[in-house]
Amino acid sequence: MSRRYPEWERDGIDWPNHGASQFVKADGYDWHVQMMEPKSKNPPTCLLIHGTGAATHSWRDMMPILAKRFRVIAIDLPGHGFTRPNPRRRASLSGMAGSIALLLEELETIPDLIVGHSAGTAIGLQLMLDNSWKNPLVGFTPALKPFPGLAAKIFPQLARMLFTNPFISLIFARIARGPGQTEKFLQRSTGSKIDRSGVEYYKRLFSRSGHCDGAIRMMANWRLESLQSRLGDVAGPVLLLHGQKDSAIPKSAVTGSAALIPGCEVQEIPNLGHLAHEENPELAAEIIETFAKKHRRR
Repeated sequence: MSRRYPEWERDGIDWPNHGASQFVKADGYDWHVQMMEPKSKNPPTCLLIHGTGAATHSWRDMMPILAKRFRVIAIDLPGHGFTRPNPRRRASLSGMAGSIALLLEELETIPDLIVGHSAGTAIGLQLMLDNSWKNPLVGFTPALKPFPGLAAKIFPQLARMLFTNPFISLIFARIARGPGQTEKFLQRSTGSKIDRSGVEYYKRLFSRSGHCDGAIRMMANWRLESLQSRLGDVAGPVLLLHGQKDSAIPKSAVTGSAALIPGCEVQEIPNLGHLAHEENPELAAEIIETFAKKHRRR
């Protein structure tokens, strides 16, 4: 594994839930996948999809809790964490959803429940729509609305400009290595205060130019207009969660998207920010399990 996955040998040696990790080939990617499951026979499958700039570590404390009841599958999105990018695949919303569907096919499973964070919620909904799935979905601090006005045009163009500059990712990575820089960035951009180990994992990722490149590549290809137009066709039950202290996604963006999804529920989580599931994983798992039980199909 060391020859094929040098980043894993260097940075993954003490990665959260290391023993649950494996690499799976699908649609031209070598996916970093973590899987846990209870001892019970034929448990329901829960798919965890992180947001832009994160990785499987985002579920580090919540995943073992959910694994008491579910077969839990967490993935690193293309270009994130330890899943390397593929220049022949577009890091777009529809492209990523299609690649994840092929990964799940390789794993011979269809999720009974999808849990997404931020942009991961959009990917989860795209998966449901593209595959006509009716499973429940829980979205933590979901990023589902396009940028308003001129920002809708300017931000993707800026991301593409950054992506085409080979030095930008190196500059971001160098800045992230500075003392306290990652913690300041997380608090300022998310409104969350996570534990020190969580900050260190983010610092480890942000300090790698390859990971920064993957996040920029994703932003450069991100479009939500098509998904917004299809939200009325979502057939499964959906719960969207807004962190009261979220400085990244306003509550109006969450409620506005929820209004487009038939029967969608919205819940505000007090005193938590954009990384609510990392700040209080026990509460996050309880919310997920309660919603899944309410809408279980088997």
